[in-house]
Amino acid sequence: MRRFIRSPLLALLISLSALSLLGLAAHEYRLLERGWFNLKTWWQPAEHGIGLDRYQVVLEAKPVEGLDDDLSALTYDPDRKSLFSVTNKRSELIELSLDGVIMRRLPLIGFGDPEAVEYVGPGSYVITDERQQRLILVQLNDDTRVLDASTAEQLSLGIGLNGNKGFEGLAYDSAGKRLFVAKERDPMLIYEVQGFPHEGAGQPYSVHVVQDRQRDSRLFVRDLSSLVFDERSGHLLALSDESKLVLELDAEGKPLSSLSLHKGFQGLQQSVPQAEGIALDDNGTLYLVSEPNLFYSFKKQPAP
Repeated sequence: MRRFIRSPLLALLISLSALSLLGLAAHEYRLLERGWFNLKTWWQPAEHGIGLDRYQVVLEAKPVEGLDDDLSALTYDPDRKSLFSVTNKRSELIELSLDGVIMRRLPLIGFGDPEAVEYVGPGSYVITDERQQRLILVQLNDDTRVLDASTAEQLSLGIGLNGNKGFEGLAYDSAGKRLFVAKERDPMLIYEVQGFPHEGAGQPYSVHVVQDRQRDSRLFVRDLSSLVFDERSGHLLALSDESKLVLELDAEGKPLSSLSLHKGFQGLQQSVPQAEGIALDDNGTLYLVSEPNLFYSFKKQPAP
């Protein structure tokens, strides 16, 4: 009799434990929010969104030849019609063609732990130092051979310092003069920095840092690796490596569409191993880099 009683009790305890673990996993991975979002967008796609769900991979996992370091971040330069990325173990600024070929390499001196780079104007880029939460403005021309942080304009924020869970992504709104700065996780946040880079020589600095908690709470991803601001729509794209997802947010921070980086989605033959940077060009082509040195591009397909 005692053995008969124990068996159902043990089965019940195992079932309760399994349900508890499933509940924790669903909460940690935001599975319910993501599932509900997928259902809503399938039933009624956003009319004015970028439509990330219609993007298909056209160049998949191409190794960036000559580079075996940790390729991180990506930004598009509309003047040079090229892409820029950074590496942090051997700190360099890397210029890439639109098909992932290295065009130029510049050593970064005194940048600490560079994790993101963003084009902010002709020959001007902001690079982040993740651990020290510095934003460093650099100037680049055809004669530049090295970039030294000691001679560059800098802004240190020091908000919620948390080791290597610092600034992972940048995006710039040139019309609104806003620099979006993504904090990777613990907590996961997107700051809006106004007043940096500084404009108007001789004028005093006036820097404002704004946070949209409602928008951040809608991000049903586990981390933030990169950001892109689309000037045409005014929407923000957020990349999550751990969730293997690119998420489109409208001007109010509401999720509109998504692009999955899992095998079998968007035409991918294999899942993207460790997505670290995304960029959009003038034609709406989306570029992505993954550690250690993989390059991808996606193009939007016509509506059926």
